Amino acid sequence: MTVETGIQGPVERARHAWGAALPAWVEGLARACAETSQNRVAKRLGVSASLISQVIKRTYPADLARIEDIYRGVYEAATVDCPALGTIGMDRCRLWRSRAGRLNTANTLNVTMFRACNSCPLHNGEEEQ
Repeated sequence: MTVETGIQGPVERARHAWGAALPAWVEGLARACAETSQNRVAKRLGVSASLISQVIKRTYPADLARIEDIYRGVYEAATVDCPALGTIGMDRCRLWRSRAGRLNTANTLNVTMFRACNSCPLHNGEEEQ
C-alpha cells in the first residue's frame, strides 16, 4: 500500500490510474505482477521493471503498442502470420521488426527476415524500440 494514495496492489494501481479506460491487456499485466512479481513479469517480457510500473501507473511516455504486442505474445499466446516464418508469436514478430531497420548479413535468416519484415504490412518502416 502506498502511503499517499492508500492503493494496494498492482491491479488496484492500474484501475486507479487508468479508470474506465483501462485496457484488458494492462489489467492482465497488473494481474501477472500480483500473481508473481513485477520483476519476474519484466524478465519474462524482456523489459525493465520500471517500464512495467510506468505502464501500470499510466505514466509510460512512449507508444504502448510495442508493450502490448510483447504482452499479448508472451501471456496470451497471440500470433501473427509471418510471410517468412509462418505463424509466430506477436512478441517474436515485434523482435524481428525491431531488427528490420538494418541489414545484418551474419546469417541467412537475418537476411530473409530483413526482406520479409520490410515488405510486411505490420512493419511501419520506423525503427522500433
